[in-house]
Amino acid sequence: MKSLPLVALLWAAAAHGTPAADYQQYCESCHGLNRIGATGPALLAESLGRIKPDEVRKVIEQGRPASQMAGFSAQLSAAQIDGLASFLQQPPATPATWSEQNIRGSHRLLADLSQLPSTPQHHADPLNLFVVVESGDHHIDILDGDHFTVLDRFASHFAVHGGPKFSPDGRFVYFASRDGWISLYDLHNLKLIAETRAGLNTRNLAVSKDGRWVLVGNYLPGNLVVLDARDLSLVKTLPTGSRVSAVYTAPPRNSFVVALKDVNEVWELPYAAAQPSWEPRRIAARDVLDDFSFSPDYRQLLATSRKAGGGQVIDLDSGAVISDIPLAGMPHLGSGTYWRRDGKWVFATPNISQGHISVLDPVTWKLIKQIPTLGPGFFMRSHINSRYVWSDVFFGPDNDAIHLIDKQTLQIAHTLRPVPGKTAAHVEFTRDGRYVLLSIWATDGALIVYDSQTLEEIKRLPMNKPSGKYNVGNKIEFAEGTSH
Repeated sequence: MKSLPLVALLWAAAAHGTPAADYQQYCESCHGLNRIGATGPALLAESLGRIKPDEVRKVIEQGRPASQMAGFSAQLSAAQIDGLASFLQQPPATPATWSEQNIRGSHRLLADLSQLPSTPQHHADPLNLFVVVESGDHHIDILDGDHFTVLDRFASHFAVHGGPKFSPDGRFVYFASRDGWISLYDLHNLKLIAETRAGLNTRNLAVSKDGRWVLVGNYLPGNLVVLDARDLSLVKTLPTGSRVSAVYTAPPRNSFVVALKDVNEVWELPYAAAQPSWEPRRIAARDVLDDFSFSPDYRQLLATSRKAGGGQVIDLDSGAVISDIPLAGMPHLGSGTYWRRDGKWVFATPNISQGHISVLDPVTWKLIKQIPTLGPGFFMRSHINSRYVWSDVFFGPDNDAIHLIDKQTLQIAHTLRPVPGKTAAHVEFTRDGRYVLLSIWATDGALIVYDSQTLEEIKRLPMNKPSGKYNVGNKIEFAEGTSH
């Protein structure tokens, strides 16, 4: 029997009312042929991986508030909705691709920078602004960090991920969405400037120390994309032969550092030359890297694999693995933090799978102390002017709690439960460390402002799952205690 071509098979499927046919009829016009996205986000398994199946079904059935996503409960039966939800969590029949031509075709300028003032057009301190990601309805808030008032709120692309990054002077902020859109926003003029779709499933981005380049790391396709930081126009794509776990800038080294998820390598890309070659320096690792952080001087890379307990320390000058980090479970090194204790640096990391925080000596990488917690955690933050490290209990039944750890005694000094029954996570300090902002991760959530010394609640701003907030000054100054 002669086999039918793919197009004929798709039409045959459509005639019998399969999930593929339902997608074609109800979803394709917004979410694109082969599910790669159009006016709506990509509906690829890689992009939806962190969304629970029940939530996918709910969005299909009821739609999404404050968006163009309508509900389809009147058009689709419960069985059809279940089938469509399952269909969307499987890879498409034809592998999705995204070429340099696609990237260039997606680029759009939304404002003319040459026509905009170069000084702030608002009265807030430009270095004490916060960029807040509301993931519940995919919006961004620009918050005055002195008065805790919202200066602007605008829609983002689907699932902003990896933390916004800033230009060295703090004027511009760059966002990466899970489905590959990179956006450039002017914090002086409160305007979106440009957008480019750099991939189909993106991990995060980094901005060079000199403010000239943006590097984007993609899961799909597995590559790196270099953009011009001024307007997000394409400079170069670099195939990696692997999904990219993360990209960061290493300011003292004038380079980007890249972790790969499927190859036992770290890449370093120098960018100080007038015209960088973008040829990577390939550093061998003992394992693939899911997560990494730097030592305070950026000479050493702390890296871990989700499938192997502990991690490794790589000397970036020599390229040698100089130590193991013998920690059980899944330490989340990228959310770890440093502070000085008795005049010496210590490094602490939460653990995604076990209820403890590990405090390490960053000279010997020996364990100083293991601090028991109410459950596995995700984020840690502090500030040079704070007595405490704040660490959440993100995973598990006690996720409404947050621990405050005394930086000198290494004891839990306080445990707060800001909203019983709702997840408390991700804190960030004002530039001077006087106040700390904490998120309640719920659709009817909030941003809670505390006095960092007295722990008195100062203000509560209702928000839709404020998953992260980022202070401009702390970020561009790579302040002690914040993530980089």
